[in-house]
Amino acid sequence: MGSVKVVVVGAGVIGFSTAVCISEALPSCSVTLLSERFSPDTTSDGAAGILFAATFPDVPLERQRRWFKDSFDHLLAITQSQHSPEAGVMLSSGWQIFKEVPADTFPFWSEYVIGFRLMTDRELRQFPDHKFGQAFTTIKCECASYLPWLEKRFKKAGGQVQQKKVDNLQELSNSYDIIVNCSGLGSKLLVGDTQVYPVRGQVLKVEAPWLQHFIRDGDGKTYIYPGIHSVTVGGTRQEGDWRLEVDEGDTKSILERCGRLEPSISGAKVLSEWVGLRPSRRNPRVEREVVQLQGRQVPVVHNYGHGGWGVTLAWGTALDAMRLVRQCLSEKPARAKL
Repeated sequence: MGSVKVVVVGAGVIGFSTAVCISEALPSCSVTLLSERFSPDTTSDGAAGILFAATFPDVPLERQRRWFKDSFDHLLAITQSQHSPEAGVMLSSGWQIFKEVPADTFPFWSEYVIGFRLMTDRELRQFPDHKFGQAFTTIKCECASYLPWLEKRFKKAGGQVQQKKVDNLQELSNSYDIIVNCSGLGSKLLVGDTQVYPVRGQVLKVEAPWLQHFIRDGDGKTYIYPGIHSVTVGGTRQEGDWRLEVDEGDTKSILERCGRLEPSISGAKVLSEWVGLRPSRRNPRVEREVVQLQGRQVPVVHNYGHGGWGVTLAWGTALDAMRLVRQCLSEKPARAKL
């Protein structure tokens, strides 16, 4: 038996995390990652990359907890290592604030971040339009650094990387034994998933080194996230909107909204503007199926549809995808080598 040929489609944070997990945990696999676009041209590259989560309606809460905890622990270990600056992973403290008290004042992820507590009245005074807030320390993962770092780690584990547009699964079936689909929004065409849709996000990077704490409005539309080299301010959540060009009206709105939360932002120099389409779905799809391709049964593992929570859940769902690949291996009939 030669090694089992696995292909991972997609080079965003989900694709590279999954490829690394498979190549490191399953040495019997020879893993190739294919993608039309790589960093800095992926959706993940513009993500603010701050870790906390929403709740998905149809995924068991235990599974969501595991995804979050596994991702948090993985990135926390990087913040505590010499790789932290190169990987673009850092601790970040700050506030999430709400105009009305949310239904869930202690969300499921609150026990995994560091030092989670409710904000005091004195802290809330700086946000007069908001009645309630949470203070905690979490992790910021900057994909413009993290993706090249993961790629290096993947290659070190023996992984191969190729730039290639994949139009359908048929074209992979002769070369690979197992297909892992991490194509995000591309899954709409690649596997005909009508449930995946874009949520347009526009953000700015500004120069504001005096800002040390993140601030996020609980509605998810307005946020200020200090990073290693700049501060990310945003944003927009425009469902079903495929526009990739910068909208000057959105830029103006972002600066006004962020200026209300943090007046000093008006003095910050805008370094860049960026637009990305979050690959959204009612629930992320992390599962396997067997597909008939060119007359043979090929196992396909899916890992996509994380919406705005890709960086937050990437490592946890990658570990799940790796376990699904392991199941495929254990059930695979040995192919006769002629």
